[in-house]
Amino acid sequence: MKKSILLVMVALLAVGCSAVINSQNNLPAVYQENKETREEIKKDIVIAIFKLHNYTDTPRAGKRAANIVEGILLSEEYVVKNHIDKIDRTLQEMQSEAQREGAEYFLTGGVSEWRYKTGIDGEPAVSLKLVLYKTADLKIVWSATGSESDWGISSIGTVAQKLIQKMIEK
Repeated sequence: MKKSILLVMVALLAVGCSAVINSQNNLPAVYQENKETREEIKKDIVIAIFKLHNYTDTPRAGKRAANIVEGILLSEEYVVKNHIDKIDRTLQEMQSEAQREGAEYFLTGGVSEWRYKTGIDGEPAVSLKLVLYKTADLKIVWSATGSESDWGISSIGTVAQKLIQKMIEK
C-alpha cells in the first residue's frame, strides 16, 4: 500500500512540471570565434519581432508572449526592433517592414494555449510556436514549438518565460 502511494506521488510530481519542445536548427549566433585570433567577435544581429497570433480565448496573449520573447532576445544580446503593438500583418507585410528597419531576420508565430487550467490548483499552461524568417528571401532559419505547465503556485508569465528560454537555448 505504501509503495502504491509513493508511486502515485512520484507520478504526480513528474506530471506537475512538464515541458515539451520541438526545435529546428538554432538561432543565428551573436558571438562567433575569429579563427585567426581565437577571440570571439560580437555580431549585431537585428531581429524584427511581430505580435504572435493569438489562437486562445485569452485577450492579448500574443502580445504578452511576444513581449517575453523580446526580453529574452535582448538578454541574449540580439538587436530587436519591436512591432508587437502593430496590427496583424501578412508575411509579406512583415518582410517589408523588417527590410525598412534593416533587420536581417523577423520573428512571428502563435500562441495556442495561455491559461490557468480549471481545478483546485489552477495550474498555468502555455503553448507557443516561434518562427524566425530571413528577411531577404523568407526562408525559415529557425523554428520551435513548445508547451509547458507548472504547479498552481507559478504564474503564466513565469511558465512562459521558462518555456521560451528553453526553446531559444535548444
